[in-house]
Amino acid sequence: MIELPLKEAEHPPDAIASAIANGPDPGKPVDPGDRVWVGFDLGGTKMNAVLFDHKFEAVARRKKKTRGADGATAGVERIRSTIEKLLEEGNLDRTRLGGIGVGCPGPLDLDEGVILAAPNLGWKDVPLKKILEKEFGCPVWICNDVDAGVYGEFRFGAAVGARTALGVFPGTGIGGGLVYEGKIFRGKKSSCLEIGHMPMVIDGAVCGCGRRGCLETVASRLALSAEIAKAAYRGQAPHILRVAGTDLANIRSGTIQEAIDAGDDVVAEIMRDGAKYLGMALAGTVNLLAPDVIVLGGGLVEAMPRLYVDEIAKTLAKHVMPSYQKSFELKVAKLGDDAGAMGAAAWTRQCIEA
Repeated sequence: MIELPLKEAEHPPDAIASAIANGPDPGKPVDPGDRVWVGFDLGGTKMNAVLFDHKFEAVARRKKKTRGADGATAGVERIRSTIEKLLEEGNLDRTRLGGIGVGCPGPLDLDEGVILAAPNLGWKDVPLKKILEKEFGCPVWICNDVDAGVYGEFRFGAAVGARTALGVFPGTGIGGGLVYEGKIFRGKKSSCLEIGHMPMVIDGAVCGCGRRGCLETVASRLALSAEIAKAAYRGQAPHILRVAGTDLANIRSGTIQEAIDAGDDVVAEIMRDGAKYLGMALAGTVNLLAPDVIVLGGGLVEAMPRLYVDEIAKTLAKHVMPSYQKSFELKVAKLGDDAGAMGAAAWTRQCIEA
C-alpha cells in the first residue's frame, strides 16, 4: 500500500460548530449503479480511507496519521480533506457518493452519529455524522471500529456466510464485535461486545477503563509487552533486550515474533499465557452467544497466527460446553488493514438500501 503526500485543503476552522448550526444537506439522488462508497477507519494513530465502486472494488485509498492530540476540529478537517482527496484521485465529484461509513473508537451515539468520547484521541462530543453529511451531501453512518472490521470479514473475508460471526482483535487493547443474521449486534444507542473489559482476575491490575482485572490487563499487547520487558530486564529475553530494550513502545507485535524465532522461550511462554486468557474469555462468549464462526484478527494474531490459533483452540476445547464443542469454526481474519474501511462502507450501504 502506497501512502501519497497530501496537501491539506482550506476549510473553515470551526467545522463542528458550523455543522451543528446548519444541519445536514442530503444532496440530490444518484443512479445506484453509478454510486461510489467511502469507508473510513479512524484509528488512534492512523486513519485509513478507501473509495469503493458499487462492486466494492477499491478505486482509491489514502492513509494519514490521526494526530488526535491536535484536537477534534483539526482531526475532523483531516477526515474531510482525506475524503476530498480520495474523490480527486478517483476523478469523481461529490454527486457520485452513495454514502460514507466511518469506523470510530470510543463510546458512540450510533443513532445521532456522535463520538461521545475517544480517550486515545482526546475527543469528546463530536457530531461527525452531521459534519460530514453537511460537507458532502450524502448519508453518513458511524459504527464502532471493531464492529466495522468484523462486518468487513462477514461480507468479504473469513466469516462470509456465517449466521453469527464473532470477531476478536487483540492489539494495544482487545476489541470485539458480533454480526448476527447480517446485522451488527449493538445496544440501544451504542456499540457493545467490549470483550476486552470482561472481568478475568478478581482484584487484578488496574485497566485503562478504571476497573480492575479486565481481560486487557492480562492479554492485550500492552500488558504482554510489560511482562516481556520485565523478562528482558531480568536477562531472560536476550533478543528483546538487544533489539528493543525495556521500552514498551519498542516491543511491537513483529518484534515479539522475532524474539520467539530467535529462541527467547520466556517470550513464547508469556504470549501463550495471554492467548489462554483470551481463549477463556472466548469460551464464555461461545457459551453465551453460540457463534458459528470466530474470527481472530489484529496485530498480535497477524504476527503469530499459529500460536494464537493453537492456544485458543486448546482452551476452547477445555471450557466450551460439550454441546457447543463442534458448533463453531475458529478462523484468522483475511482482510488485514482494509477490514475496517470495507466494513464501514458496506454497512453504510446496507443501512441505506435496507
